[in-house]
Amino acid sequence: MRKIIAIIILVAFITTSIKLPAYAQVAKEQLPWMPVPGTMINISLAYEPTLIKGITVHKNNPFLFDFIFDTGYSGLQGDGLKKEGDRLIKYFFACLTIPDKDLWVNLSPYEKNRMIPQALGQTALGRDLLAQDYILKQLTASLIYPEKHLGKEFWDRVYAMAERLYGTTQIPIDTFNKVWIMADKASVYERGQQPLCLMVI
Repeated sequence: MRKIIAIIILVAFITTSIKLPAYAQVAKEQLPWMPVPGTMINISLAYEPTLIKGITVHKNNPFLFDFIFDTGYSGLQGDGLKKEGDRLIKYFFACLTIPDKDLWVNLSPYEKNRMIPQALGQTALGRDLLAQDYILKQLTASLIYPEKHLGKEFWDRVYAMAERLYGTTQIPIDTFNKVWIMADKASVYERGQQPLCLMVI
């Protein structure tokens, strides 16, 4: 019975994005590397992507910024680095212009009318955040698959905790259907006359 419930919950995770809503469908079309719904995916090796690490603001021209990049493990240079830098700069400006309360995406099957704010949905940032949420759900479903070692260990712990706390292992199917990523913190440093913003996440 426990295995059946675990498989039903797993199917709920995987099918969350099978019928992709409009914005998610656009993300899938523009990002063909995304896994097909229901595909098992594995954890990748640790990787540090190219990031904006600093910004110089010119006091004589407050609309002029110099962006400082850390190429991480990407090895990007030349045109490749410029293309990636342009993408990250667009993210930065989208975050500056869209209110904080509208910087979220949501592919929950229980909130189909609350997937992405309209303004964010018109940006590359919104598209890519939806793609990341889609992959997050695929990865979560793959990791907790009850036929794999990690998934079996996860469900054994869940059922043991349910038995201990509630005296039953009859867990509602929609109980474990919320997974999300939250940013940790951002630290800002100022050096000399030129403010230098270093973002640490």
